[in-house]
Amino acid sequence: MRKGFTRKPQGDERATPVKNYITPSGLERLKDEHRFLLTRERPAVTEVVAWAASNGDRSENADYQYGKRRLRQIDGRIRFLTKRIEAAEVVDPEAPRAGQAATRTFFGATVRYANAAGAERVVSIVGTDEVDLNRNHISWVSPLGRALMKSAAGDSVVFQLPGGTEYLTVLDVCYKRISVEPFREPPGSEASAKRLPRRR
Repeated sequence: MRKGFTRKPQGDERATPVKNYITPSGLERLKDEHRFLLTRERPAVTEVVAWAASNGDRSENADYQYGKRRLRQIDGRIRFLTKRIEAAEVVDPEAPRAGQAATRTFFGATVRYANAAGAERVVSIVGTDEVDLNRNHISWVSPLGRALMKSAAGDSVVFQLPGGTEYLTVLDVCYKRISVEPFREPPGSEASAKRLPRRR
């Protein structure tokens, strides 16, 4: 195994919870998914499992086996979302800022920069749960996010890539609303499927 993939023991990582910086709309999306899983998807899957269990031999009952596996996945996701929501530290990009906080790149900033060839790009720095490369939303802990952190318009930053070093020039830093894709009910969810007929 290469050294880059080994992990040093850090003691009990649960002792110091990592802050989960997130925008208000990002937190709303997590809460919407959590609510959907808890109040709609889990009860719907539980109903399917109960129906399948009533059909007899569970060892060869595909509906029952799949349903139980799906319940474990849902419960795992609910636990994950609960932890992320509890650790959330909301940072509103639209909140008024003074001094360097208004002109330098921090969490929630939208940054316009150019590479050495002059190609410009705009990225918004968001939380790890809000990354959306189609919308140019990058994580504050990503290599590019870290490279841009604390930079201001006119600064030159060094961006380390696997293939070498790239020099970027920051052209503009602003703070404005970052629109996060809202949570949508997955198309194949049990909550949206037709109810199975009950055995009498």
